[in-house]
Amino acid sequence: MEAAIVRTAKTHTKIEKKRNTTCPVGQLPLPHNFTPSPTRPKEKKGTQMPLFQALLLALLVLTIIPSPSSSQQQQNLTSFSSSDSPWLPTQNRFLLSPNSTFAAGFFPLPNSSNHFTFSIRYNKLSAKTQVWSATGDAAPPLSAATASLVITAAGQLLLSDSPSRRNLWRGTPTANPNSTKLVLGEDGNLVFGKWQSFNFPTDTFLPGQPINGSRLVSKNGRFSFTNSSSLVFNSSDEYWNTPNPFQQLNSDGSLNQANGITIISADYGTTRLRRLTLDDDGNLRIYSVDPAVQGGTWFIAWQALQELCKIHGACGPNAICMSDGSDTRSCLCPPGFRPSPADKNACLRKIPLSGNTKFVRLDYVNFTGGSNQTNLNVMNLTSCQASCTSAPNCLGFMFKYDGKGYCVLQLDRLLYGYWSPGTETAMFLRVDSSETDASNFTGMTSVLETTCPVRISLPDPPQDSNTTTRNIAIICTLFAAELISGVLFFWAFLKKYIKYRDMARTLGLELLPAGGPKRFTYAELKAATHDFSNPIGRGGFGDVYRGELPDKRIVAVKCLKHVTGGDTEFWAEVTIIARMHHLNLVRLWGFCAEKGRRILVYEYVPNGSLDKYLFPAGRVTLPGTEGGAIDSPKPMLDWGIRYRIALGVARAIAYLHEECLEWVLHCDIKPENILLGDDFCPKISDFGLAKLRKKEDMVSMSRMRGTRGYMAPEWVKSDPITPKADVYSFGMVLLEIVTGSRNFEMQGSLMDSDDWYFPRWAFEKVFKEMKVEDILDRQIKHCYDGKLHFEMVDRMVKTAMWCLQDRPDMRPSMGKVAKMLEGTVEITEPRKPTIFFLGDE
Repeated sequence: MEAAIVRTAKTHTKIEKKRNTTCPVGQLPLPHNFTPSPTRPKEKKGTQMPLFQALLLALLVLTIIPSPSSSQQQQNLTSFSSSDSPWLPTQNRFLLSPNSTFAAGFFPLPNSSNHFTFSIRYNKLSAKTQVWSATGDAAPPLSAATASLVITAAGQLLLSDSPSRRNLWRGTPTANPNSTKLVLGEDGNLVFGKWQSFNFPTDTFLPGQPINGSRLVSKNGRFSFTNSSSLVFNSSDEYWNTPNPFQQLNSDGSLNQANGITIISADYGTTRLRRLTLDDDGNLRIYSVDPAVQGGTWFIAWQALQELCKIHGACGPNAICMSDGSDTRSCLCPPGFRPSPADKNACLRKIPLSGNTKFVRLDYVNFTGGSNQTNLNVMNLTSCQASCTSAPNCLGFMFKYDGKGYCVLQLDRLLYGYWSPGTETAMFLRVDSSETDASNFTGMTSVLETTCPVRISLPDPPQDSNTTTRNIAIICTLFAAELISGVLFFWAFLKKYIKYRDMARTLGLELLPAGGPKRFTYAELKAATHDFSNPIGRGGFGDVYRGELPDKRIVAVKCLKHVTGGDTEFWAEVTIIARMHHLNLVRLWGFCAEKGRRILVYEYVPNGSLDKYLFPAGRVTLPGTEGGAIDSPKPMLDWGIRYRIALGVARAIAYLHEECLEWVLHCDIKPENILLGDDFCPKISDFGLAKLRKKEDMVSMSRMRGTRGYMAPEWVKSDPITPKADVYSFGMVLLEIVTGSRNFEMQGSLMDSDDWYFPRWAFEKVFKEMKVEDILDRQIKHCYDGKLHFEMVDRMVKTAMWCLQDRPDMRPSMGKVAKMLEGTVEITEPRKPTIFFLGDE
C-alpha cells in the first residue's frame, strides 16, 4: 500500500512539471486553478508521504484526466470559425447541414484508421456515400498525426498535412477571419465566403449544382467527364459524347441539357435524394434513393452507356470484352492468343506473324483503339483483305456485309475490343498460317451457309446381256397391268364417292372428320343472312354479312372473291384453316362450295374491329375496307386493354408462324382484321385466306393494291417473302395502338410529306428527344401514369421499333416478339427504323 502511494506522488510531480506544455491528443490541460503548494518540502529518498495527502492527490489526478471514451464522443457543428481552430482528424468533429442530410469532416479510410480524407458524405443513409473531397479523390490520404484544418489570421482556409504547411485545399478560399464561417448547405454545398465546393466537383454532381463545363474524375483517376459532354479514358481516348452538353441535375430525376433537351430518369417525377456520379468502371450514372428500403438504398435510374464493354479500358491489349447485359463483364482472348501472365485482362499472341498469314473471322467483334484506323471504301471483302495483307503492320480488318464498302484496317495494335451484335461488323483477325485455333465468335452467317460439300457419284451401269430384252418386256407388261388396274379401281371408287356425297348432302350429314366445319348449302346461307341484306364489313378478300343459323347461333358469312380450284381443293384448304385453334383466332364453323361460289362461315365477334376504337370520328378509310357499317361512338381503350390486345395478337401470329402443322402467312395484318370480343379479347380474322387466292391476284394485291402503310419493304422490292413480312405489319399496328393514329397521318412535323415516315417520327420522339408523352394517344393521354404505365409502354414501343427494321433479318421472330411484350426477354436499344427509299438523317 505504501509503495502505491509513493508511485502516485511521483506521478503528481511529473504532471506539475508539465503544467504549461501542450497536452497530447485526447487529453485536456490541467485546470488553471490547480497550483501545487510551493512550500511542500522535498522528500528524501526512502521517506513516505502522509496517507491522507497521497489519497487526496490521487483523487485530484483522476478527476482532471479525462477517460479515453469521453474524448471520442462525436461533436456536431453547425459552422466552423477561426475560434474553432484547429480542426484535427482525431477530434471526431463533423459539420452538418441544417437538416443533417449531409456531413463534412475528417472521415477515416475504410482500410485504415490512421488515414483520413476531408470530404462531404450523406449522413442519414446507411451507405455513407462520399460526394466531394477537399483534396480530390486521386490525392494521397491525410495522416491522423499531422493533418489539420485551420482558419489563419489572414482569413485563409488552410488544410495541411506536413510541416511545410502547404495548403491542400482546392481553390485556396480566403475571407474575413473574424466574420466568415465555413458552413454546409442542405443542398450539399460547402461555402466559405465567396468560395463554394460546387465550383470544384470531384466525381459527383448533386441536384441543383451547375455543371457548366466542370470536370469529373473517377475515384481511381482513370476516367473523366469533360466539357459536360464527353467521357474520356486516360485523358485522351474519348468513348462517349452527347451533342447537347449537360447543364444541371434536378431532384425530380430530370437532367437538363443544352438546346432545351432533357434526359428523364427511370423514376422521374418523384423528389428524392439523387446524384450524378462517374463510377470507377467509366460509366456516368444517375443514382436515386429508394425510400421504401430501411436506411435508403441507391439504385441506378439512368446510365450513359448500356453496353459496358464499349467503355475504353475494360480489357487490355488484344483482349475482347464480353457482357451479358448486366453489370458484369469478362475479357476473352481471340483465336491465336493466350492470357498474359502480367495482366489477366490482356492477351499475348501465341505465334508471331511471319511471311505467311491468314485471317480468322470474328462475328460482331469491334476494335476501336488502333494507332491508325484506316477507313477505306472498297468494292468487296476481297479488296479489303488485300489492303490489309499488303500492309506489314496491319493486324486485321473490320468489314460490314451491307454493300456500302465499309472497311477499317487495324494497324500496329489491337485495343478496346468488344463483342456486340449492334456493331454489325465482322473482325477478320490476322494470324500466322500455322495457327490451328478456330473462331470462338460465330454469328448467324455460318448457320446460314447451307451448301452441301458432299460429292455424290453413281456406280457404272452393268454390261448388256442377252436377257435385257426379256426383262424390259416383263417390266412393261407389269406396269401396264398395274396402270389398268389402278384406273379401274379409281373409277369404281369415284362412282361410289359421288353417290355417297350426294346422299350426305341430301340428308345434311356432311361433316368433316374430328369435328371439322360443316358444309352448308347456298340456300341455307341465303336464308340465314336474309338474302345477304345485312353487310357488316368489306375487305380485300370479299364482303361479310351478319346471319343467324337455325340453331340461333349468330355467324359472320364471308363471300370470297377470285378463289381458284375446284370443290375438293377448296375443301382441303378449308380443312387446314379449320384445324387452327387458338384463343386469339376467329373460329371457322363452316363453308359453302357450290356452283362456283366460295363462302366461309365464322363465329360472330360482337365488338367489331380494332380500328373503330383506335381512330376517332372522321378518320381516313383504308383502301379495300369501304362500306363498313358506321357504328355508334366506341368507348376508349385504356392502357391495360391495349397491352392485352397487342400481346394476344402477337401470340396468335406466332401460333400461325411456328406452331401450326401448315406454315401460314397472314399477309394482311391491320387493325381492320383484328376483331374484339365481349371482354375485348382480340381475335385475328382473314388468316389463311391468302392460300385460297389465285397467284396473280395475290401478287396484285400484295404489290400493287395492298393495304397502304402496313406492307413490309420486301413486297415492293420483290424480295423473297418470309414470316418477317407479318412481323413488320404487326410492328406498325403495335405503334398505332400506342399512338392512336394512322401511320400515314402526319403528327405535327415540319418534315415534307414525301419524307414523312411514321416509325422514324416515333423513334426520334422517344429515343432522341426522350418525350414519350408526345406519341401517346391523345384520347387517353391524360390517363397515362409514368409509374404504372412507363414499363409497359416502353416495351411496346421498343418491340415495335425492332419489328419495323427495314431488313428482314434484323426483325425478331413472332415468338420472340411475344416474349418481348411479356417481359420474359430483355429488349436492347433498337436502331432507328428506316425505309429503303427514304434517307436516314
